[in-house]
Amino acid sequence: TFEETRYLKHLIEGKIPVCVKLSDDQRIQGVIEYFDHRFIRVTRTGAPNLFIFKHDIKYLYEVG
Repeated sequence: TFEETRYLKHLIEGKIPVCVKLSDDQRIQGVIEYFDHRFIRVTRTGAPNLFIFKHDIKYLYEVG
């Protein structure tokens, strides 16, 4: 249905901060800069940027 793609584009264009909860219960906060069918790139302030495989993500939500 392309809803995931539409939502991720919305987050990128709006530079909306998100929190990503991983399958091992770690939480990562930042802004999504890029995505494809396998991973997302999260840019963080004061910490390294990360590429996160989608299969490792439980869920993500907007913060602030």
